Amino acid sequence: MDDSQNNLIPVGRISGTHGIRGQIRFHSYSGNLVSLQKAKDVLLSMPDGKSRQVRINQAVNHSGKILLTLDGFTEIDQSSLLIGSELSLRRDQLPPTEPDEYYWNDLLGLKVITTDGQLLGIIRDIMETGANDVYLVRDENTKHEYLIPAIDDVISRVDIESRTMTITPLEGLLEL
Repeated sequence: MDDSQNNLIPVGRISGTHGIRGQIRFHSYSGNLVSLQKAKDVLLSMPDGKSRQVRINQAVNHSGKILLTLDGFTEIDQSSLLIGSELSLRRDQLPPTEPDEYYWNDLLGLKVITTDGQLLGIIRDIMETGANDVYLVRDENTKHEYLIPAIDDVISRVDIESRTMTITPLEGLLEL
């Protein structure tokens, strides 16, 4: 599995175990069960910083949650060590994005500037709020942070090639 940074997309995190036979509960960042079902090998990034390739034997929806069975994990004691681990798929294992749709991995690290040219900082985190995502933008010099809602009224342009996002701040947005 090619693990170059641009080729791997984090798709979710292991949130717990399910039953005693090694099955795990999986929090998907996108809710895309089909990609997990089609994937053969995935990269498992452990909380201690170690990574390993694993095979998904089964991915199912169970009462609104995604449950995974990973090859070689057949007991709860083994699977409990995976809690907090992140799974990544290769970009070619995922569906292509629609216009004006981006994988989080593509947005993290973008420079954010306003339409009048003010550099706000770099996207350091993305938070799900239910209604829309919110970008945490940090100015590394001043350590000031901005919370930028990912809505059409604010996001004017995203240029992945130049690694920039241009925003039109709503009144008061930058004063928070």
